[in-house]
This record gives sequence, C-alpha cells and structure tokens, in this order.
Amino acid sequence: MSYAIIKTGGKQFAVEAGQTLRVPTIGEKAGSKVAIDALLVGEGKDAKVGGGATVSATVVGHGKGDKVIVFKKKRRKQYKRKQGHRQGFTEIKIEKI
Repeated sequence: MSYAIIKTGGKQFAVEAGQTLRVPTIGEKAGSKVAIDALLVGEGKDAKVGGGATVSATVVGHGKGDKVIVFKKKRRKQYKRKQGHRQGFTEIKIEKI
C-alpha cells in the first residue's frame, strides 16, 4: 500500500489513499478538490523524497475542535483571567497519491 507525507498548516501528516483526517483550516468550500504537495512518497519499504508528487484530496467539511480553557492567575494580587479557545479544522478525504 502506498503512503505519503504531506505538509499543510505548518504540520506534517502521514496519509494513505481513502483515509479521512483533520488538518488545520483550509480556505476551500466543502466538496471541492485540493492538491497538496507531498514531501515523501513510499510503497512498502521503498521511499522517494520530493520529486514533485502531489496528493489529491476532497474537502469533507469544516468545524471547531474541543474547547481549551486558558486560565491566568497571580496570587495575592486579585488578578485572574479565564478564556476559552476552540481551534478550527478542515476534514479532508485523501483520494489519490
């Protein structure tokens, strides 16, 4: 089975054809096709670095992750701040390597 290492949103992901994964937000609409450059393409134990290979994927949808609470406090100073954050993501399905 062939696999590839792709980079999107400042992160690297190991992907295979037919796989669905969540990546940092991509500015494409749901249902559109996306071409992502592959850093490495391999089949079994053979791997080829670079070479201009691309991975084609389809955008399944967009969403937000779980809430993370950011809480700051300084003792004895009456200072505390509570803030929530939900990181956005795009769900993609790998079509072809």
